Amino acid sequence: MENVKRTRKKSKELDAPKKLKILTTIVDRKKVDFFLSILESYEINMQTVMYAKGTAPTEIMEYMGLKGSDKAVIFSIVQENKIKDILAKYEDDIFKSKANKGIAFTIPIKSLIGVYIYQFLANIEV
Repeated sequence: MENVKRTRKKSKELDAPKKLKILTTIVDRKKVDFFLSILESYEINMQTVMYAKGTAPTEIMEYMGLKGSDKAVIFSIVQENKIKDILAKYEDDIFKSKANKGIAFTIPIKSLIGVYIYQFLANIEV
């Protein structure tokens, strides 16, 4: 009988799943396309824009030097490791100017159901 050396195929090394967060960005409606282009440059698959109107009374808006209350709220699903870079880009390009105002914050996603949904949201090719 011939000795046959059996070798096991090494399966692809499995990486720990990348954590995902919801990045919420609130800016003037006029700036929404600019912010969307920044987000798209980070290969984000899921973005939703909702248009909103501020609720502060006119007197407070004038006192704080704010003009117009038409806002855009951008919800994006982002890998946790990209958040710092995106926020730094926001700060460098937009938020340092006094003319530009906005807010951005993240919300952690604790669980997802479905491998394919996760792969799509995390922008992972199979």
